[in-house]
Amino acid sequence: MLSFPCAKINLGLNIVERRPDGYHNLETVFYPVPIKDALEVQVMANGFPSEYGCDLKTTNLVIDGNEQQNLVVRAYNLLKRDFPQIPRVHAHLYKAIPTQAGMGGGSSDCAFMLKMMNDMFSLNLSEKQLIEYAAKLGADCAFFILNRPAYAEGIGERLEPIRLNLSGLYLTVVRPDIPVSTKEAFSLITPQRPPRNCREVVMQPIDTWRELLTNDFEMSVFALHPEIADIKQRLYNMGAVYSAMSGSGSAVFGLFRNNVDVEQAFEGMFTAFIPL
Repeated sequence: MLSFPCAKINLGLNIVERRPDGYHNLETVFYPVPIKDALEVQVMANGFPSEYGCDLKTTNLVIDGNEQQNLVVRAYNLLKRDFPQIPRVHAHLYKAIPTQAGMGGGSSDCAFMLKMMNDMFSLNLSEKQLIEYAAKLGADCAFFILNRPAYAEGIGERLEPIRLNLSGLYLTVVRPDIPVSTKEAFSLITPQRPPRNCREVVMQPIDTWRELLTNDFEMSVFALHPEIADIKQRLYNMGAVYSAMSGSGSAVFGLFRNNVDVEQAFEGMFTAFIPL
């Protein structure tokens, strides 16, 4: 079976309070975007010499760490514990979503893995049950079970689909070669509620977003990495109607009404320009 896990952007991201368990409650609007990995899963032949239940191979972009710690494998192992009849599998993950970018690539991969396992092995899990499994793997994994525009609260697992359509606009993504530590970014934030909830703001005309739709990570990340702040300003200078960092960075996106040449403007960085 083959699927294509997609990326996301955050339209507003506000850290509203610290939880007793050390996590933070947030408010954000997730929006899926057509930058995609490819994930292929096949049942492993009997007698294949592998010590693992899920034998994962990753190609294209380099992913740091042991492949057995990848969220795709963790998703497999999570279901395998509750459904021991699931056979061993080979998984091939072709990475095209930039890593350490705040675009949810790893979260998307594991959510799509859960959905594929459910379909391939007739586990009969409901969407609600899949969301519960996904929430155990990471803060924004649950969104990719729905994979449609949604307002999120809690750590990102409490989801409410919303009617938001950005078709007719162009999405630009620029990801500099700057790793951002999510843990460090969180440590520099003082939680507070914004004057306007992002769910309300995104229902307004997009021309109003620049002043009202904020990402709380920008203040701390921009202070540590002024180059990322410069990308946002350059996108506005190029005509973006809205621009922001996605998640905790380091990718910055812009929404445009017209075609622009981002590849030339940001030579040496990951760039994408996609009609929505």
